[in-house]
Order: sequence, then C-alpha cells, then structure tokens
Amino acid sequence: MFFTQIVIGTLLVAVTVVLHALALHYIIGRLEAWGPSLYKRTHKYWRTTMLTIAVTFIFFAHIVQIWLWALFYWGYTDLPDFETALYFSTSCFTTVGFGDVILEKEWRLLSTFQSANGFILFGWSTAFIFEIMSQLYKNETIKKWNH
Repeated sequence: MFFTQIVIGTLLVAVTVVLHALALHYIIGRLEAWGPSLYKRTHKYWRTTMLTIAVTFIFFAHIVQIWLWALFYWGYTDLPDFETALYFSTSCFTTVGFGDVILEKEWRLLSTFQSANGFILFGWSTAFIFEIMSQLYKNETIKKWNH
C-alpha cells in the first residue's frame, strides 16, 4: 500500500499543479483582456477591481483542487460521506490538520502529499498575487502626506 500511496499522491499533485498553472495562465489572460474596459468603468478603483478578480479566481482554483482530493478520499477511503471528505481535504490542503478526522493507516501517507501540495500552491498563488500587484503599481510612487 505504501507504493500505491506514493503513486496516487504523485499523480494528484501533478494534476493539481497543472490545473493551477492553467488557472494562473487563464487569470493573466482575463486581466489583460478586461483591464482596459475595467479601467474605463472603475478608474479610481481599477487596481482594487483587478486584484479582487485575481484573488477570487485563484480562490476558485484552490477550491477545485481541494475538491479533486476530496473526490479521491470519498471514493477510495473509509470516510463516511462527501462532506467529511471535503472537510478533511480542506484541512489537509490548508495545512491546518485538525486531526478530528483521520484516514485509515492504508491511506494516511496520502494526506501528507496533499498538505505539501497545498503549501506549495498557496505559496505560488501568493507570489502570483504579488506579481500582479507589482504590475498594477509599476512606476508609481506612494504619496506621503505633508504635515
């Protein structure tokens, strides 16, 4: 079962990484396409609007990834229902790991793959958001109040 967990964990990590890369690529494309129109409509709040869109899409990407893991747990482990599988998956992916729901010994190594997966993807998302912020505020100075 050890080898099976490694193979399945690796495959789920690979799928979520590809999904994340595709999602981030899509988000950049949407921001580039919608940017001029949003600027015309929300001039003063353009940056806030762009960042809100980016973060919302990134959050949705994480939800899809969490659900992917949850579907596996629901279908192949002894978790009693999808809600429990989703709760467990979210707890692992966010690296919170409450411990109130656990997998049987045959599958417990898999949860460590998911925690590492979530940790890396959240870091990637943070870097992505930082880069979007950098591009939105590029060549701008922060004005200071003169007292």
